[in-house]
Amino acid sequence: MAKKVSNMKQLQKALMPTMVNMTEALAERVYETLNHFLQEYYNSYSPEYYRRQFDFLRSAIKVNPVVKGNKVIASVYIDTDHLDNYYSATGEEVASWANQGLHGGMVGVGRTPHVWDDTVKNTVDNGELLRLAVDYLKSKGIPVSRG
Repeated sequence: MAKKVSNMKQLQKALMPTMVNMTEALAERVYETLNHFLQEYYNSYSPEYYRRQFDFLRSAIKVNPVVKGNKVIASVYIDTDHLDNYYSATGEEVASWANQGLHGGMVGVGRTPHVWDDTVKNTVDNGELLRLAVDYLKSKGIPVSRG
């Protein structure tokens, strides 16, 4: 059913559910990609001197979209605050090393992904999120095209 709008505030209100759902879909794609690279990071190295706890593998967080003013915001990140099983390293150090392709801050393995940078390259930098947004809006009957 068509909604009548006579001002920008009504238009914003009419579009907001679509924007929330689109933002959820885009955040989910980033979350899936981040988890893919976390798994690749784990697959790239087999420790000989310790048993893994898998905390870092399970550290990806996706926060559902929220409306703030005229914006819809969602977050995807690595929860470094809960990476407390590491000897002599903070969660931020562990995440930073993983983004440099290092295991334990010193072991570089040939095909180790740079977890966060590779996630951004494969969602934002390559235009995938823009394509997904355009496709989502088109699927809702909103005519848009990539410029």
